[in-house]
Amino acid sequence: MNEERGRPLLLPSPGGDGEGWERVEAGESGARVFRSTKGDRYAKCVPPCSAAELEGERDRLVWLGSQDVTPGPRVLDWRSGDTGACLVTSAVAGVTADRLSARELNGAWAGIADTVRALHAVPASECPFRRSLGTVVDLAAEVVGRDAVNPEFLPVEQQQSPPRELLARIQRQLPERLAQETADTVVCHGDLCLPNIVVDPRSLTVSGLIDLGRLGAADRHADLALLLANSRETWPDEEWAVDADRAFADRYGLVPDPERLAFYLHLDPLTWG
Repeated sequence: MNEERGRPLLLPSPGGDGEGWERVEAGESGARVFRSTKGDRYAKCVPPCSAAELEGERDRLVWLGSQDVTPGPRVLDWRSGDTGACLVTSAVAGVTADRLSARELNGAWAGIADTVRALHAVPASECPFRRSLGTVVDLAAEVVGRDAVNPEFLPVEQQQSPPRELLARIQRQLPERLAQETADTVVCHGDLCLPNIVVDPRSLTVSGLIDLGRLGAADRHADLALLLANSRETWPDEEWAVDADRAFADRYGLVPDPERLAFYLHLDPLTWG
């Protein structure tokens, strides 16, 4: 991406009150993320090869904002050109759920289940974005084909297995999982892990969902697998995790299928690379 003194050319100029931007992190596909010095805005800037993907994230944020569910960030500005693209959004007040203690996460757990249930209750037929299983498996095949799978993203028990073997296991289950997806399609976040759920640290209520670039109609277990597995990194032991899974199912209104959870938990790491 063409830059001027380390700053992407498409990043909006600071406000007249002296506000500026500070670098937050490096994102996927060469993305650079900035936070305003006031903390009320974020900007994601990408090179031309990733502009269409960022535009898709923008469109998903706009669509989600039109639904009567817990919101994501609001789109404040969009810029694109020969040097790439830049999306500016409002910040969602609070802390990400991965920063909560086990006791705090337990206090927020019912609200998180309510938020997921509300998102999944949005009619999938009204969602203009699809994240079909066939497309996701094709993405995994592309990542595996480039030898781009990050072993650290894999479950511990799979980190010594060749990614091509892991992909073959996924592909053998595909006919059954495609049929299940057809029978049970909902609007999914697409990357529903604790860092993408923002919580008010005082009330422990959910403030919003972030990083919605993978939002689309899919099998609900794609979301549930990531959330339940990721929460185990916060719970102090397996007994607590089992109780939390049971409490989530009671609040969400459905007991997840363990085999479908395992399938999506094993598929997701193959799609990042």
